[in-house]
Amino acid sequence: MLSSWRRTREDQHVKERVAAVFSDCMLPFTASTALHVVTFGIGASPFTNIEAVRLFCRNACISVLFNYLYILTFYGSNLVFAGYLENNYRHSLFCRRVPKPELLQQKPAWYRFLMYTHYNEEATEAGPLRAYESHLLVAFMKRYYCDWITNTYVKPFVVLFYLVYVSFALMGYLQVSEGSDLSNVVATETSTIAYTRAQQRYFSSYSPVIGFYIYESIEYWNTSVQEDLLEYTKGFERISWFESYLNYLHGLNITTSLSCSNFTERLRSGFLRQPRYVHFSDDIIFAKRADGEFDVVASRMFLVAKTTENKREEMSILLDTLRKLSLTSRVKFIIFNPSFVYMDRYASSVGAPLKNSCIAAIFLLFFSTFLAADPLVNAWLTVTVASVEFGLVGFMTLWRVELDCVSVLCLIYGVNYAVDSSAPLVSAFALGRESTRTRWVKLALERHGVPALQSYLCYGAALLPLAAVPSNLTRTLFRCLFLTAIITAFHCLAILPVLLTFLPPSKKKRRERKNAAENREEIECVEMVDSTRVVDQITTV
Repeated sequence: MLSSWRRTREDQHVKERVAAVFSDCMLPFTASTALHVVTFGIGASPFTNIEAVRLFCRNACISVLFNYLYILTFYGSNLVFAGYLENNYRHSLFCRRVPKPELLQQKPAWYRFLMYTHYNEEATEAGPLRAYESHLLVAFMKRYYCDWITNTYVKPFVVLFYLVYVSFALMGYLQVSEGSDLSNVVATETSTIAYTRAQQRYFSSYSPVIGFYIYESIEYWNTSVQEDLLEYTKGFERISWFESYLNYLHGLNITTSLSCSNFTERLRSGFLRQPRYVHFSDDIIFAKRADGEFDVVASRMFLVAKTTENKREEMSILLDTLRKLSLTSRVKFIIFNPSFVYMDRYASSVGAPLKNSCIAAIFLLFFSTFLAADPLVNAWLTVTVASVEFGLVGFMTLWRVELDCVSVLCLIYGVNYAVDSSAPLVSAFALGRESTRTRWVKLALERHGVPALQSYLCYGAALLPLAAVPSNLTRTLFRCLFLTAIITAFHCLAILPVLLTFLPPSKKKRRERKNAAENREEIECVEMVDSTRVVDQITTV
């Protein structure tokens, strides 16, 4: 909006200037807002199975709507106010009338520094536009960058650089892993991180200690039940009162298939009284029955599994296997470790948001077909979004960012960001007439390149403070959003301008079609002058 405002003439009435700005910017801004609301609305819907994602998307929808109302009302009112200040040659901050240059030279240096502005009594159409084009970024884009990026000798290197980009993105894409590490959700310099690093360094070949809890009374003295329990825990490193008690009975040459009362009495009075077994007292809960006998109503054991390099995948498989076994076995047990909370969370939170991001992308591209003036605009947007998302996943992995709920949210946001950034450039090129491809690429860059570049610079500057926050989640957010901005800027300012110079849409057919239409119109005019009869024949045709 600021770029469009600076392209208007200062001698125009303020209403005309504001109308020109709104007619130029509000339609794409409205479409962009609608796309953001739709895609974040899908994330806030019941399709998403994690509450953090729903809260984020819900707040994002509210923020986008508030931003739209802010631009439509308060920001537009500020433009009107600034227009009246410019018409009256008043300073935009101090609202004081700026003296003419000859009077301003008589003021002190600090006054000249604060009150300097472009002063032109006879405002013409070329004056404000010349002032706009003298802006550093506008002059750089128009005089240097547009000619350089469309140079015949530069294009092969840009295409080669894009192939390198795709290669590295593919290398990262093949290494994508889901994030279920506890250290990713806590602050960086904490004892939890120190413990996690030590555990990964020295005990990475072992799983976390898994609690095996039997939560109902079973027949521990029964031989078949004993065999089932030993079978369930086979293959683990075990800290088990049950196995130690059976070995204790074997050491005394006593059979393990005792009666209920004998099994429980020897457990309470003999086994748990031994100094080396007394620590198992906390693992067994006894209850007194109505007949005065004691019974084991609940107990626990601890299991540790041997793992290889693919520890996370093996733990997920082991967790699923034991949980399925707990549902089908006759011994009712549950397994638990605090890290299972995060494994469950990410197992459920990565798949659904990825599916929702695909749904959002498909709906977004389908919705954009009704907003795009040319079908090829939608095709280019599809290709650009796919390329940006593919590169984002790949480089995100190379930067040691795993697929967790934060990175998946950034992937959903990257769809909107890519469309929002590339749509004005592609639309301006596709709707161009009467010039070559290269000429319209330059015009599209001159018109939309500078606002896009300013947006990227402001966006990157706003993200920099996130890099200093001592939190892995915030650091993940910074890396994902920073990569989104860099990759999108690379596509909009380098890849698209080069590819559009030799790929469809073609300008030659449109010029020929327009020339043919003009020639046909001239012939009809000639025939109409010559004879009324011919006019009737043309009308019939």
